[in-house]
Amino acid sequence: MKDKIISKATELFLKLGFKSVTMDDIANEMCISKKTIYKFFCNKEILITESTEMVHKAIHESINTIATKGYNAIEENFEIKKMFKEMFKSGENSPAYQLKKHYPEIYNRVMSREVNECNTVFKQNIEKGIQQGLYRENLEVDIYVGFYYTLIFSIHDISSSEKEAQKLELEALEYHTRAMATPIGIVELEKQLQNPNIL
Repeated sequence: MKDKIISKATELFLKLGFKSVTMDDIANEMCISKKTIYKFFCNKEILITESTEMVHKAIHESINTIATKGYNAIEENFEIKKMFKEMFKSGENSPAYQLKKHYPEIYNRVMSREVNECNTVFKQNIEKGIQQGLYRENLEVDIYVGFYYTLIFSIHDISSSEKEAQKLELEALEYHTRAMATPIGIVELEKQLQNPNIL
């Protein structure tokens, strides 16, 4: 039951926002009493913490799956972008923006956990791109990891809607890729940007 509550709460939080969803809403959606929810979660903040853990795990499992599929480095980044679009397609509100605004302590914990994992993903992608001749050989990898991390996470800090965040993320990905790409990488980037389902 606990996992079912977390799953339903996560779905509602991502769709309607962390602030607006109440314990009553979750109980009504599940056709259970609020008392049942409180048996597992003594307050909403604990449920939000568990929900963000679930989202974090799902995101990184999906990224790991994408990394094993044999995409080139630029394709891989666009596949990850597509995965985020699918995962958050139902939400008008940007979950990260809402979390930061209304539950800053939980947001800060989430972000500190994301730093290492995202930096590892970004670093592996850049190293892969260099090996494949898509990114320039003389890149200062750690510096570019920092640039991209700062770009992506600042977008979620300032975007109140998921649609706006998706558009800015695409711009950041193009900017990041162009800054690193070889002529062959630019050709691959242009190919990815032609995808009609990109946004």
